[in-house]
Amino acid sequence: AQETLARFGAVNVHFLVGDGSLGWLERGPFDAILVTCAAPVVPQPLVEQLAEGGRMIVPVGPRGYQDLVLVRRSGDRTTQDRLSPVAFVPLIGEHGW
Repeated sequence: AQETLARFGAVNVHFLVGDGSLGWLERGPFDAILVTCAAPVVPQPLVEQLAEGGRMIVPVGPRGYQDLVLVRRSGDRTTQDRLSPVAFVPLIGEHGW
């Protein structure tokens, strides 16, 4: 993926290989997080890495069927809105499966 993006001139893309359920604490906070694997619940480490006014899209639910959830952070408060039923592969890691 790094080589492909470099061929297209993408210079503002960074890679981390590891447990995605933990996020990337050293690079946060983030204005937006897009999770592309399903978690049983919204991963708390990712919520904590959202910037003020930040938002995250994450599929949440059991294996095989989830709801796409929009998480928004405002101060110490977060809201969650269910957007649509979906089916994603499982998130593997400490805060996943």
